[in-house]
Amino acid sequence: MPEIDPVPLAQLTTLRVGGTPRRTVEARTRDELVDTLRDLWSENEPWLVVGGGSNLLFGDDDFEGTVVLVRTEGVERLSSPHEGRVRLRIQAGHPWDDLVAQTVAAGLSGIEAMSGIPGTTGAAPIQNVGAYGQEIVETLVEVELLDEATGEVATVPASELGLGLRTSVLKKHYGSVPERSAVILSVTLELRQVGHGDVPVQGAQLRTALGLAEDAAVSLGWIRETVLATRARKGMVLDDADNDTWSAGSFFQNPVVSAEFAATLPPEAPRWPMAPEPAADTIIPLDRFEGFIPPRPTSLPPVKVSAAWLIEHAGMAKGFRLPRSRASLSTKHALALTNRGSASAEEVAALARLIQQRVQSEFGILLQPEPVLVGVEL
Repeated sequence: MPEIDPVPLAQLTTLRVGGTPRRTVEARTRDELVDTLRDLWSENEPWLVVGGGSNLLFGDDDFEGTVVLVRTEGVERLSSPHEGRVRLRIQAGHPWDDLVAQTVAAGLSGIEAMSGIPGTTGAAPIQNVGAYGQEIVETLVEVELLDEATGEVATVPASELGLGLRTSVLKKHYGSVPERSAVILSVTLELRQVGHGDVPVQGAQLRTALGLAEDAAVSLGWIRETVLATRARKGMVLDDADNDTWSAGSFFQNPVVSAEFAATLPPEAPRWPMAPEPAADTIIPLDRFEGFIPPRPTSLPPVKVSAAWLIEHAGMAKGFRLPRSRASLSTKHALALTNRGSASAEEVAALARLIQQRVQSEFGILLQPEPVLVGVEL
């Protein structure tokens, strides 16, 4: 087992909080990762796998177990059964943004809008990462998993991962356990070969975010540079000198509510229907009428609401903090909880609890945390 001196979680997470584990193991190859996990599981040892630490809030108490650092890297180019496409098999510890940069440099499209997202590639399918209308579910072919229950390696197609809005069967949501306890060893994506010239931008949400017309054509490199600049303005690109980036990104999920409930919110609250509106009335000519009229949908589709808007309009503006606390909302983005320097995990949690309470009191919505919480209660 490739053991190193124990490293505090405060040095391994982008929120820069967390106690020290009893042991730290650094797995740099796939075999080291598999052997380490099998050993821990056979010994019934408490364990935690950490990649980039960008989606983790770890408590202040020390961890009586082993932290496994996934440091496996590498990208293998594979053929695709679909014309004009290529598949990439990426090791779990490969930095996500490095992968995006590599695909853009190679003229491969499908993940360019997810530039600047911190963390590792193996973590991306766990919460179906996405940005500006792109999600990994759109390009994910399969993952290679090491299953805790069996200790065996299995190749699992994307269709079996339960990928949804920032979720999968592998994610440990706050207050629950994952449906399947397993560790991703590699990820296979399928991307379009578009080259380095200007190409039409797919997706209305991405075009809107980039300020592009419906018929606009730009290069992958332009999209990447623009997305990175946009994320940097929001404090969402890691920068040691900027405390606004000492965060876990968006701390709360954008809530999904019924259309009926959304109608009770102030009309200016941003919202996005999760499915198309019901179709208009259908006219069936008599010569084609077969005596059956399909029933109309009885309810409207659910609606996603902006958590950042709810937070700000519950009285907590950008930069809000509790008295004497070293944790605050980002000064650039109300959805990011940040460490202003030497904050404790409990200070971050106290701010999160207050946000939940105020939003629930004002709007009747209980915001759910997006990061994985270990040793912390909200």
